[in-house]
Amino acid sequence: MMEGLLQEDPSVFLVDIRIKPTNNIKVFLDADAGISIERCVFFNRKLYKLIEEAALFPEGDFSLEVSSPGLDEPLKLRRQYQKNIGRQVEVTFNDGTKLEGKLLAVNENDLLLEETKGKNKKKEQVIHALAFDNIKTTKIQVVF
Repeated sequence: MMEGLLQEDPSVFLVDIRIKPTNNIKVFLDADAGISIERCVFFNRKLYKLIEEAALFPEGDFSLEVSSPGLDEPLKLRRQYQKNIGRQVEVTFNDGTKLEGKLLAVNENDLLLEETKGKNKKKEQVIHALAFDNIKTTKIQVVF
């Protein structure tokens, strides 16, 4: 249902859907230029109506939330990686190790990350090519 609604606006894409046993449906959307609250409300109303009409839950016994993933959610799609080029990220590898740096580029099988090592005069930039197969999660880091 959601994919059908998204055909109206190709700049918006589905990141994730979570359905809890309590019939709470959470839909996470994103867009190449970020998604506004107004767009989330628009999709929420349309999807809510479709779910009600399809009678998927007894007597409308469900709740629906449509939002952007937020900064605490890891990146899941290459399209999310693309839109976050230039931002600071923390990559957690399958073995549990972590690496922080600036996301420089995203390719089919890997990403380029610029790590800053050292401080002041000893500061140096190291570029890493990280294969997606080795990455468990990637999260945006907020820099103040």
